[in-house]
Amino acid sequence: MSVIGIVEDGKVVLPPGTQLATGTRVRIEPLPTAAQAPSLAQTLKEYIGIFDDLPPDLARNHDHYIHGTSKK
Repeated sequence: MSVIGIVEDGKVVLPPGTQLATGTRVRIEPLPTAAQAPSLAQTLKEYIGIFDDLPPDLARNHDHYIHGTSKK
């Protein structure tokens, strides 16, 4: 189970209806804000450029290559 709460006045406030038994161990770690979150390119950087044999018109005609529709 995973829930996201917010800190208010030094206490973690969980979403309404969240029930944890007394004594349940939890892990608290701050989540990055939108300004701190990595971009999609940063997240996928290890995959950038690994495919070197794709058709040059793949972006425009991906439905053709995936589903067999007519090319644009």
